[in-house]
Amino acid sequence: MKASVLRSATTVGMACFVAASILSVERIARAQQQAGSDADRFTGASRALELDALRLSHRWYEAGARPAWHRHIDGQLLFVEEGRARIQKRGEPMREMNAGESDYTPPNVDHWHGATPDVDFTQVAVGFSETTEWLEKVTDEEYNGR
Repeated sequence: MKASVLRSATTVGMACFVAASILSVERIARAQQQAGSDADRFTGASRALELDALRLSHRWYEAGARPAWHRHIDGQLLFVEEGRARIQKRGEPMREMNAGESDYTPPNVDHWHGATPDVDFTQVAVGFSETTEWLEKVTDEEYNGR
């Protein structure tokens, strides 16, 4: 099997696993809430929260690719699955992240993220709502950290 096909199959498998895990956790949490008291399992107050607003996405960027500036109304958690990424929040310096690193962008913070000039980038992102506001394109100067 070619490495790219194997990598794609692994990536799709991981995305399916993450999505199935989220749904399983939600189902288990609901079943546990119905089956018994939290006092039997926890010290202090704890309850499962609904996952209906979560949005999971899996995206590949070729080297040099990036989206426009944008913001997520309820924030976003970004995980670098493969490759090398560039990310910037408005007013902060651009920085690079490697595979295995993650970044949280709080609600309504303008930001962008994409691949470095010479390495592709694959991300897994968890949005906490379905609302993304798109803004202006990232300039070459911003992309290059100037």
